[in-house]
Amino acid sequence: MNTAVLRTEVRLFRREPGALFWILLFPTLLLVILGSIPSFRNHESDLGGLRTIDVYVPVAVLLGLIVGGLQSMPQTLTGYRERGILRRMSTTPVRPTALLTAQMTVYGGAALASALLALLVGRFAFAVRLPEQLFGYLLALVLAVLAALALGAVVSALSRTTKIAGAIGSAVFFPAMFCAGVWAPVQTMPDVLARIVGYTPFGAAAEALNRAAAGGWPGWTHLGVLVAWTVLLTAAASRWFRWE
Repeated sequence: MNTAVLRTEVRLFRREPGALFWILLFPTLLLVILGSIPSFRNHESDLGGLRTIDVYVPVAVLLGLIVGGLQSMPQTLTGYRERGILRRMSTTPVRPTALLTAQMTVYGGAALASALLALLVGRFAFAVRLPEQLFGYLLALVLAVLAALALGAVVSALSRTTKIAGAIGSAVFFPAMFCAGVWAPVQTMPDVLARIVGYTPFGAAAEALNRAAAGGWPGWTHLGVLVAWTVLLTAAASRWFRWE
């Protein structure tokens, strides 16, 4: 990857207050709002003795990467294609793939930074325990980021204009948030629904993060679901993506 392209993309990202807020700050802000509700800090028997705020930390962790992967990155990439930037880059020594890689690095890094911020605020503001199975948690998180970026690449591949990218991204965004547990944590869903959600990328990620946070291994089934989705989505994006 061309480091000059990466530096440029980082600089452009820092100039986007909307992306900075929705990816880096909004998930943690949502966590603070929920944590300020007194009942969310009570231990619940139907959550295995956990508090509602405890199970919402993994949700906040996933929310940042969902926003970055499905909303921000497709809009940026489609805008580059729409304005002919990718076509012009193809005539220079810098290949368009360098820009694509830089974009994924920037938004992947932003998602990881958002996750770290949510974990730290959860720990110091609401006494939420840090993940006990740290390696498993990091593995699940990295796989979730890759799946989100791959899904965002598919949205970019299917979108000829930024308006279409916004429409497709929004259509995928809300089901993704549901599967991640934004409206109802996966632990509180009926068994059949929870099993179905567990085969979606963000449902599997939520389950894996919850298990790792509690000290267990994320589960090979959930990790396998994330890997399978990443491979399938990457193959689809590679097949359908057009530089012009």
